[in-house]
Amino acid sequence: MSAETLVPDTTPTVAMIRTLGLISAICGLIIVGAYQFTYDAVQENKRIAVERGVFKVIPQARSIVEYFALPDGKLEKVGAGGTASAGSAANTGTASTGSLKFYAGYDDSGQLAGIAAEGAAKGYADYVRILFAFDPAKNSVSGFSVVSARETPGIGDKITKDKDFLANFPLEAKLSADATALAHEIKTVKHGSKTNPWEVDAISGATITSRAVGKAINETAQALLPRIAPHLDQMKEK
Repeated sequence: MSAETLVPDTTPTVAMIRTLGLISAICGLIIVGAYQFTYDAVQENKRIAVERGVFKVIPQARSIVEYFALPDGKLEKVGAGGTASAGSAANTGTASTGSLKFYAGYDDSGQLAGIAAEGAAKGYADYVRILFAFDPAKNSVSGFSVVSARETPGIGDKITKDKDFLANFPLEAKLSADATALAHEIKTVKHGSKTNPWEVDAISGATITSRAVGKAINETAQALLPRIAPHLDQMKEK
């Protein structure tokens, strides 16, 4: 045997690593490609779902205008015209950090029928995302719909079915004298203990999910309503 031992160019371990690396690269390209290919469709479906939610919580609305309430107190329409008719997808866009998106719904005569905004709070299993409607004429939250939730079937989903829970609405949502926050915090109370029009009477057995609804509405309303209050007169007609 020769004194020199021949060393193979690659060992089984090196070859395996190379193969796994190639497979990982191919899988990564497939995942990225699929994401990019479906991104527009996914975003479009989300827009349509939100738009349908707006028309659901503001049943009098026949068209909507999408806005951003900016941190400096100004309003900015989304898209060129910022409008969408019932049955068509709403325009979307982005704004600076701290901006809050909301939707103004208008009736057949072009008069402001209500304002819709999203809110979210931690429920029992995950975050509960809702879309709620604010009636400027009555200073109240007139109702809500669920955007997404993973609560326990038959328990957490009672927030959309329980007649007593839905009877909480409308909720009082008046601003304080200095218009910097709500006059009364919207909060969920123990089932059967509601005494004020800004309180949410919880569902017995689904208290955590009930609290998520109240908290989601309160946090968004506290941040949003003071910003849009100075602009309500100019928003009354589309």
